[in-house]
Amino acid sequence: MIIPGLKSRYLVDERGLENAVWVPDTSVIVSGGILDLLGKATPSKIIIHNAVLDELQAQANMKRETGFEGLANLVRIRETCEEKGIKIEFYGKRPSYEDVLLAKKGSIDSIIRDSVSDVDGVLITSDKVQALSALSKGIRTYYVETKRKGRLRILDFFTINTMSVHLKVNALPHAKIGSPGNFKLVKIRDTPFTMEEFEQIVRELMEEVGRNPKAFLEIDYGGATVLQIEDIRIAITRPPFSDGPEITAVRPIVKVSLDDYDMHEELKKRLIEKQRGILIAGPPGAGKSTLAQAIAEYLKDHGYIVKTMEDPRDLQVSEEITQYTRLKESMAKTAEILLLVRPDYTIYDELRRTEDFQVFADMRLAGVGMIGVTHATRAIDAIQRLIGRVELGVIPQIVDTVIFVEGGRIKKVYTLRYTVKVPTGMHEEDLARPVIEVRDFITDELEYEIYSFGEEVVVMPIKEIGRGPEEGVFKIAKEEIEKKLRKKLKMPFALEVVSEKLVKLYVPPREIPKVIGKNGKNIEQLERYLGVNIDVAPLTEFSGEKALPSNAIRAEPAFTGKSVIIDVGKDYAGRQVEIYVGDRHVLTAIVGSKGMVRIKRNTNIGALIEEALENGIPIYYRVI
Repeated sequence: MIIPGLKSRYLVDERGLENAVWVPDTSVIVSGGILDLLGKATPSKIIIHNAVLDELQAQANMKRETGFEGLANLVRIRETCEEKGIKIEFYGKRPSYEDVLLAKKGSIDSIIRDSVSDVDGVLITSDKVQALSALSKGIRTYYVETKRKGRLRILDFFTINTMSVHLKVNALPHAKIGSPGNFKLVKIRDTPFTMEEFEQIVRELMEEVGRNPKAFLEIDYGGATVLQIEDIRIAITRPPFSDGPEITAVRPIVKVSLDDYDMHEELKKRLIEKQRGILIAGPPGAGKSTLAQAIAEYLKDHGYIVKTMEDPRDLQVSEEITQYTRLKESMAKTAEILLLVRPDYTIYDELRRTEDFQVFADMRLAGVGMIGVTHATRAIDAIQRLIGRVELGVIPQIVDTVIFVEGGRIKKVYTLRYTVKVPTGMHEEDLARPVIEVRDFITDELEYEIYSFGEEVVVMPIKEIGRGPEEGVFKIAKEEIEKKLRKKLKMPFALEVVSEKLVKLYVPPREIPKVIGKNGKNIEQLERYLGVNIDVAPLTEFSGEKALPSNAIRAEPAFTGKSVIIDVGKDYAGRQVEIYVGDRHVLTAIVGSKGMVRIKRNTNIGALIEEALENGIPIYYRVI
């Protein structure tokens, strides 16, 4: 049925198909509906417009499943016609290149539709828009509403606790059995998956998309197709995108509520007390989307209007929660519609590209409660994915809560606060700046600080900050300044960061005049380049101010033509070792298989060690 209650004298039934000329369009060929129809009625002949063949060929050349399936069905149609003695012809002018490009805008459909009157035939279509357009022009039309025959073959590979099925041609079929965080990969059978099975399953799936209102073609790129058929997401790949034809089908095996999680009651209250910006983060397969579904239902049950933004749409939510996908290939356009709809909360599954984070931020700043799902191996990594994509100062307005999921359980919850203060590890009052505090939700313990330091954005783990300035943020600054100095100074040097505005540069005594330059010209240029003041000192003073670790061992470096060699001992092969010039740590390295650390002499560290020994400064190492 095209539209319930719609009647037209041009709408043909099965009796009107008998001995008529059939003109099928692309939709009914791709869906396979015309093959089913050949078992119910017999045409005088079938005329296939050349525009259909060219459109399918163009799609197949772009490695799209619709093209492959359509061409395969054309072969099946010809074989069926030959068996039944039905004449089949190709007819009509070949479409232009522009017509093929504009196929999605209806150009090919229009060509096929207009050809029906020329041959006094009946248009056969599975496309409602095509059928209605043809009826409006007085063209005799038969609408094929295809229905599934039996169970989809892909379901034969699933059991009640199967999370995903992995089918690759010429390989043994496998499946993930279990639940998020507690699954294993098992072999389904002992015989390889065949190309014939691949084609049969793909054909069924493409037909299902044409007939099932809850089945969608989400993505159809060259060699990669993604379908959403009810609660199953299916990815189909072919060469050259993959090295062999493959089908991956993923199905949620559990639908949980927040009561199934060990969620703190205060966190539940936080979700519903006002609209918030929340990131649900975790590694692949951790159960992020499952938690997002549970939160969506929880919010709906507490009187919030909830929508989703998904690509593809695979969240399992109740009918009251509308699921949106990309509009005209853009989530930004989807957001424009949602901002008119004004939901209380939107679930964004998932945030990957810069566009996704920016759309998430725009909607949150517009006042919509947002819950984003994103991949991250640590909770703090989810926040770091925002850095560089949105302004640092508005991050707490965009995201105020991070929920980290692993193994289907909530492992960590962070809250974000915006303040102005002197960052931890700094001491001067004039170093106060805007700081984002990342705190543990349960204990309120400060775990990270995020702020700008010069041109860099620092994500500082508070627990790792030591007593000395170079153990904290200054260590990061030091590394950046050293990189720049290596481009300018062709001599060994050592560096100490005194404050944000002052560094102490140690160079060989004989090089000091060169570094300073006539009337201080060189040092002024260097200060402008680095953006800090520089105090120049002889390398011989680069020791004695810090306590050397008690377990440091005096080294006796050896020299070859290209390397400085420090023998640590074979027992420490593969271990990390710290190298000290005097009392100053200058390098962390990995001990080689023969128990030695090799440093190239033409590097700054190699030259620094050599210069230090010439000036009587001892070298030490400490195995970590």
